[in-house]
Amino acid sequence: MALGIISCKKEKPPQKINTFYKEFIKPDDRKTITPEEAKTYQNDTHRQYEHRTGKPGHYEYNYDVSGYNALGDSVFGNINIQGKQGAGILITTDGEIEITAEWIDYDKLEAVDKDGNEYHLQVN
Repeated sequence: MALGIISCKKEKPPQKINTFYKEFIKPDDRKTITPEEAKTYQNDTHRQYEHRTGKPGHYEYNYDVSGYNALGDSVFGNINIQGKQGAGILITTDGEIEITAEWIDYDKLEAVDKDGNEYHLQVN
């Protein structure tokens, strides 16, 4: 008769790392600065960004932008960008629209709203 011993290894749940760096930026992130972000808030009138927060390698920048939609209508707004991607709000003839954006070239971004409408933007 053969007996086997079966052991159950109890796995630990994934650890949550406390950090103020976001996995992705949401449109509402541009409206407030958290207490952690306030500690690293920087405003530089010689740069194009309105302000930035964070530390080297993890800066989040805030920009005023303008551009046009696929129909050629003018839009403008404000976005937060970290790395190559971000999010914000555009003002159009239809009102405020939440968008996600991505750098495509120096001072140029492509953005899309929740309905899939595309916007071509540049930093002001």
